Amino acid sequence: MTAIMDVAQSVDPTLDLFDEIERLKHERKAVVLAHYYQEPDLQDIADRLGDSLALAKAARERKDAEVILFCGVHFMAETAKILCPEKTVVLPDFDAGCSLSDACPADKLRAWKAQHPEHVIVTYINSTAATKAESDWICTSSNAREVVSQIPKDQPIMFTPDRNLGAWLVRELDRPMDLWPGACMVHETFSERKILAFRSEHPDAKLIAHPECEQEVLRHADFIGSTAALLHFVETDESSKFIVATETGILHEMKKRAPTKVLIAAPFDERAHDNGTCGCSECPYMKLNTLEKVYLALRDLSPRIDLDPELQRRALVPLERMLSL
Repeated sequence: MTAIMDVAQSVDPTLDLFDEIERLKHERKAVVLAHYYQEPDLQDIADRLGDSLALAKAARERKDAEVILFCGVHFMAETAKILCPEKTVVLPDFDAGCSLSDACPADKLRAWKAQHPEHVIVTYINSTAATKAESDWICTSSNAREVVSQIPKDQPIMFTPDRNLGAWLVRELDRPMDLWPGACMVHETFSERKILAFRSEHPDAKLIAHPECEQEVLRHADFIGSTAALLHFVETDESSKFIVATETGILHEMKKRAPTKVLIAAPFDERAHDNGTCGCSECPYMKLNTLEKVYLALRDLSPRIDLDPELQRRALVPLERMLSL
């Protein structure tokens, strides 16, 4: 909180940050990409709002842009740099990390591969560039089923780093896989007991959940899907009330697209505090980015994402496999 206050105090309070950011976007020939889990103001200033798959594609589509400012977390900005090495990529807060990305360091995956050379490595996009470089395929929650389905059934797979997404795929595809022991610090905090209590209070509500949630939650869901799929479901389903089990940032766009529908954030387990997580359904890393930091990043073109060219080349290979689908 102190760091956020320090940044805010370093910005002239008389500035209209929305106007200044628009001015700097034109001056820098910049495009602003934002994930659905960002604060509402950052979603609203974005040139493109989306989930990981949509934003990876969007990074390439803006041929006219010289600068990509990524309102998201570190691995997303790295992905943009891998796909667009000629562009300047900046992240409002360099410390905006990811518990899933941290869960699978490249050196540990490399050591595992050496002991299991027969396995194909399918890595969730929530991973570092170095971990991507050790992988055969990259996937997102939007296309994970399609990616895994490309691999011959007699080929053993290590799915990394999200054990919950991997376990969901095992059940969906009836496809055994080895699962790396990582999990999202937000999606594993939802309380099955409290969700069931909510469903008793709101029997007309549908429970929708991201596949990063644990099986204890997913088994009660009326619909399971990626961030974009959850958004589409709320927008198009005939139901008027939903309990939403994913990061609460998505509620902003859901409310805009389905203003007449009732959206209830799924309850979390307070005991998550004991596990060293945020204990809530907000990602603390996503929330490190602020309007002030976006302004400063565009003004100073910093913090900048720089990657070793050879690492970029190796990480691009499994990303290109995914995008070719």
